[in-house]
Amino acid sequence: MYTFLLTLLILDAFVLAAAILLQSGKGGGLAASFGGASSSSDSVIGSRQAGNLLTKTSWWCGGIFLGLAFVLQIMSSRGTAPKSVLDKLAAPAPASAPSTGGGAAAPAAPLTQQAAPATPAAPAKK
Repeated sequence: MYTFLLTLLILDAFVLAAAILLQSGKGGGLAASFGGASSSSDSVIGSRQAGNLLTKTSWWCGGIFLGLAFVLQIMSSRGTAPKSVLDKLAAPAPASAPSTGGGAAAPAAPLTQQAAPATPAAPAKK
């Protein structure tokens, strides 16, 4: 399911890029909205013009892209149960069979605390 949605997201991205690049420029940009030299009566802030097929396609593809990206993000973060780093420390180490040669080094023995000597050392003679 994840791969299918990711494929849809990639295809949607290509359609969205094509729809945006095929649109004709509206002219003026932000300067026209605030009374620039190329302002016209139909570019007043708040007015809504009827969109053509490419405009509607770009809006729909943009919404689908955001929706798919959100769903894929949720799916990727909830794929596995949360695990703690401390779980690795609590698990016992697997026992390994002794090697029979072949140049491989033997596994190191665990360190143990050595007992202190029972008799004190004799003082050095002068």
